[in-house]
Amino acid sequence: MIAAGVSPEWLLLRAPADTAARSDELAERLARRLAPDSGLVIHDLGGGSGAMGRWLAPWLPVPQHWVVHDRDPDLLELALAEAPDPISVTVEARRSDITRLDRVDLTGASLITASALLDLLTADELVRILRVCARLPMLLALTVVGRVTLSPADALDARIGEAFNAHQQRDRLLGPDAVAAAVGELRGTGAELVVRPSPWRLDAAHADLTAEWFGGWVAAACEQEPALAAHAGAYRDRRLAQAAAGELAVTVDHADLLVLP
Repeated sequence: MIAAGVSPEWLLLRAPADTAARSDELAERLARRLAPDSGLVIHDLGGGSGAMGRWLAPWLPVPQHWVVHDRDPDLLELALAEAPDPISVTVEARRSDITRLDRVDLTGASLITASALLDLLTADELVRILRVCARLPMLLALTVVGRVTLSPADALDARIGEAFNAHQQRDRLLGPDAVAAAVGELRGTGAELVVRPSPWRLDAAHADLTAEWFGGWVAAACEQEPALAAHAGAYRDRRLAQAAAGELAVTVDHADLLVLP
């Protein structure tokens, strides 16, 4: 079961970077394969505030009906309040534990989407979700892959990054291995699998997001490797001063996976 705890404020802060990062190429490929027919029914797993729908809906044929699954009722309220286009795109909120969905829950689905989700799953949860969604197109976006680049470089960057990646895999979570695990599970099913990079590129225009992300990155690394705490305070202060001055550039690599049966 995925733990709750993502705040609306964090999702709002990251939304512009997510929008810029997601692969337009995969959205175009998907749109070419989806016939408008009598309308699309799209299930967005762990959809939170509905940001995936707001980004993807303009790419796809209409009419569309989005079913946003999440455990957090406050986030689901946001998804309903900010529908992409109330005329041609409707939104339904379902409070769900996505790791327990079955095929009946997806009755009538045309497409499955998810964003920033796969790395939060265990291997067993990933396999179960992929099998429940079998034979449906899927666009699974913004999965972390374990690479962070900061410029200018600092001697502690690599050690913090390694500890953070280990933290991402605590309690058997897939973390940076999630995309490879999904591809491995789907290989041999006959589906077309397309992976594209979807990096966050943070600079002076993203100072608030950089500071929030960086604080969480360092805190998780120190939780995983407590010995880092002796150096983390000074490191964090240096980096946040650089970010505030517009002198820090950060690339946080993700990957998008398109599955076309």
